[in-house]
Amino acid sequence: MRHITLEQPAGARLITDDDQELAVTVTLAYSSGDPLAVQLLFPAWISLDGRKVAWTFARSLLEEGLETPAGMGNVRIRPYGAAHTAVEFHAAEGIAMIRFDTAALDRFLHRTYTVTEPGQEALEPALERGLASLLDGS
Repeated sequence: MRHITLEQPAGARLITDDDQELAVTVTLAYSSGDPLAVQLLFPAWISLDGRKVAWTFARSLLEEGLETPAGMGNVRIRPYGAAHTAVEFHAAEGIAMIRFDTAALDRFLHRTYTVTEPGQEALEPALERGLASLLDGS
């Protein structure tokens, strides 16, 4: 099966501990091979160890966070004023907050829906077979 991958660069602002803002381009990514998830891909210069960083989280979390505060684990998303959305990443090293234009995140989210509509995400065939086996007692 061939998977469809979407990538969309998005300008964002990294908000530092001392309320400084650094411009950063983040790549928003989605793959039909993992239809329940989205990724935010960060350039190497933004990380503590100088390597590219990818954060993966539920597509539904992004959808919810565009409207109301969402998440309670490592990724939290919330409206940030009238036209922005804040994405917070919680790790052992601390918290990083990135501010996006809400319109860019919304545009990306709706692009993912053209690949896989919400509620139509297919489970991997092996998982589907396993669940079917459990449910019918085989």
